[in-house]
Amino acid sequence: MRAVVQRVGRARVTVDGAEVGAIGSGLLVYLGVANGDGPADVQYIASKVRELRIFEDDRGHMNRSLGEAGGAVLLVSQFTLCGDCRKGRRPSFDGAAPPELARALYEDVARAMREAGVTVETGSFQAHMAVESVNDGPVTLLVDSARRF
Repeated sequence: MRAVVQRVGRARVTVDGAEVGAIGSGLLVYLGVANGDGPADVQYIASKVRELRIFEDDRGHMNRSLGEAGGAVLLVSQFTLCGDCRKGRRPSFDGAAPPELARALYEDVARAMREAGVTVETGSFQAHMAVESVNDGPVTLLVDSARRF
């Protein structure tokens, strides 16, 4: 499972012009579910995103977690994070989990964060979405449950 985590001042997702999810200050998280992902990957990603100390404290240092900063999460499914661009010019998405598994694990990540007290908004799984965000910093991090980076 891979996540692109961006600290944002605000973010929102629309589908066909209708807003389906929006947050103020917090994290915009793009999530890609890979073949072979399971419950351990869900827990790793949910915990890591929740606990990353990337919000500024009173001295201006990145030293506060999402909860300490009072932020929310906008979780957006993005199978293209599992794309392989190493050969040729067309990415291969063979490493992405099939939609039924990906949807279940994506929903499990949202549920795990909510159960830990995080406010979570989501996009629409498998929909063509328009995502708008105001990056804060900018701060963008990559998280991989297989710890490849």
